Amino acid sequence: MADPRAWYDDVVLPALIRGARKAYGTEIRTALAEVGCDDMPRNGSYIVGWIARNGPTPLSTLIGDLGVSKQAAGQLVDTLVLRGYVERTTDADDRRRVIVTLTERGQLAASAGAAAVADVDADLAARIDAESITRTRATLAALIELERSR
Repeated sequence: MADPRAWYDDVVLPALIRGARKAYGTEIRTALAEVGCDDMPRNGSYIVGWIARNGPTPLSTLIGDLGVSKQAAGQLVDTLVLRGYVERTTDADDRRRVIVTLTERGQLAASAGAAAVADVDADLAARIDAESITRTRATLAALIELERSR
């Protein structure tokens, strides 16, 4: 008699999340390479995407949201500046704050990344029903909120 359980039943959730993230990461890296942005640093597309969705963003917000040290986040932004994806300016209202905005190259990378995510989302929607996707999003959001509450 065949085992009725799915292959993923015995895989711990963190491993499933990590594996699932690869589907997006691979597609995003491919899309970035196709538009000449193959030098995007690790976590760089996250920052570029954040700014594309939310507009010019204080550096402190990016540091807090990344969940890495201030030094690591600062180095990532430095790399994105050097590679032409973002620029830093001083906030006109508060000279102590640094604002990070997308350059034209950053906008190109953000568009390519968003299209790649949409492609993976469409492939996913062809495999499972919308209610399952909604439940998955709710589960992932609950995990994020759990982390934020600690």
